[in-house]
Amino acid sequence: MGQDDQREAVARRHIALLRGVNVGGNNMISMSKLKAAFVEHGFEDVATYINSGNVLFTSDLDPVALRTACGHLLETELGLRTPVCLIPADELAEAVDQAPDWWNKNKESSHNAIFVIPPLTPAQVCATVGPINPEHESVACQGSLIFWSAPLKTYSRTRFSKIIQDKSLYNSITIRNANTTLKLAALARG
Repeated sequence: MGQDDQREAVARRHIALLRGVNVGGNNMISMSKLKAAFVEHGFEDVATYINSGNVLFTSDLDPVALRTACGHLLETELGLRTPVCLIPADELAEAVDQAPDWWNKNKESSHNAIFVIPPLTPAQVCATVGPINPEHESVACQGSLIFWSAPLKTYSRTRFSKIIQDKSLYNSITIRNANTTLKLAALARG
């Protein structure tokens, strides 16, 4: 047995962000059922945050196995076929620590974090959306996140507000507002 085979898998804290859960009457699921499914599937230290499909948990699975396991449990145990963004908790905390200075500062603006679901990358999302008009929005990539802010008065003029019209992009992202993102990062830190 090689040295790599002798290493034990290291448990790591993760956050699963389910896309489109409990929105507009679609993909309705109670957070207690969601939590129970993760616990029953063998994940540890499971907690949910608000009703939009945010699950914090600990696992020693590698990223590919983790994505497969989460997809399987959602479909077979809860009947949900929805994309899931999995992000290590420490990566979310680091991304939030390095958020741009303008993000979540102006109360007259909407502030969001766009979580990109692999294999799509933030760079591909930005390239597809195209150049922004800095007068109407601010965008910055940090890890697997895109930080996005837009004044409420000109929100409808932003390039990123139109992301929902491109189904290939929209089905590969999930968006959380700044308050939710910051709370998840705080919970990730323990």
